[in-house]
Order: sequence, then C-alpha cells, then structure tokens
Amino acid sequence: MGIFSRFTDIVNSNINNLLDKAEDPAKMVRLIIQEMEDTLVEVRSSSAKTLADKKELTRQVLRFDSEAQQWQEKAELALSKDRDDLARAALIEKKKNTENSQALSGELQHVEEHISKLQGEISQLQEKLADAKSRQKAIVIREKTVNSRLKVKQNIDSNKVNDALSRFDRYERKIDDIEAQVESFDLGRKSLADEIAELESNEKVDDELASLKAKMKKK
Repeated sequence: MGIFSRFTDIVNSNINNLLDKAEDPAKMVRLIIQEMEDTLVEVRSSSAKTLADKKELTRQVLRFDSEAQQWQEKAELALSKDRDDLARAALIEKKKNTENSQALSGELQHVEEHISKLQGEISQLQEKLADAKSRQKAIVIREKTVNSRLKVKQNIDSNKVNDALSRFDRYERKIDDIEAQVESFDLGRKSLADEIAELESNEKVDDELASLKAKMKKK
C-alpha cells in the first residue's frame, strides 16, 4: 500500500467527522496539514529503517560472496594435493554460501524497488504539503472576509436595524414639530436686527429715488 492510499485512510475519517459537524474550512486545512506532516515523519522514520536494512543485506551478500570465493580457493588447494574428498566438501560449502548470497540478493532487489517507490511518494507528499501550506493563508483570509461580509449582510437585513431607522424617522419628525412650534411663535414679530435691516433697505431705496429725480430734472 502506497503512502497516499494509507494517508487517505488516515485523513478521511477526520475530514468526514469535520464535515458532519460543519467545522470551519481553516480548521480542516490545519488538520490536513497536520496529518500530512505526521505521515511524513512516520514514513521518513520507516524509510530510514529500510535503508538500514538495505545496508545490512548488502553486507551479508558481500560476506557470503567472499566466503564462497574462499571455499573455491580451498577446493582448488585440496585438488592440488589430490584430496578429492576435501575439495568436494569445500565445493559444498561454496554452494551453500552462493545460494545464500543469491537469496539475499533477491531480497535486496525488492528492498531497493520499495525504497525507490517510497522516495517518489515522499516527494509527491512533500509537494502536496507545500501546496497546502501556501494555500492555507489564502483560505484563512477568504474565510475571515466572507464571515465579515455575512455579519454585515445579517445586520443590514436585521429587524433591529430597520427598527432603529424607524425610530430615527420618528425622532426627526418630533424635532420638526418642535421647530415648527418655535417658528410659529416668531411669526409676525420683527427682531431688532430685522428692523435695522429694513431701515437700511428703505434708505437705499430713498437714495435711489432721489438720484432718479435729479436725473429727470436735468433732462
């Protein structure tokens, strides 16, 4: 099973729980990133152990190859001394070491293939994690913005706002009525300033009339 199929199993249960509870997107993104990071730590630890196993298998293969070569040399030495029995026994030992080396080489090949796939999946997961982190901030900002807009919309459509505006209208009408009452008391009355202004206006008219009479006499 690859990292992603396993990672999907880990995350899906938590995401489904969040969806059932209608949790906020920011929390969901944080959870996904946390799951990715935890998975990476776990997989890297497993990968390190696998690499250690590979080194151990490689050492064993080299040891069996070396021992097989030594038994080969011993068999040749025995034959040079006309000891066929010893040469035969040495070749049997060589065969055992060769078979062990071949078996471990097969295991080593499987381990190397597994490590290669693992490294590719780790790279993909790292890319996905980097992408999730880069999008996390944008998602949080969008969530805050849309929540703010929602609150504004709710306030605009709220009965409280409409009631408040209605009260403002009533207050304004009351103030208009009071102002009208005040103005009604002043109807027909001239203030000192009004009387002086009237005198100034009449004086200007008188001056203009005198000027006009003088002009007519000259003609």
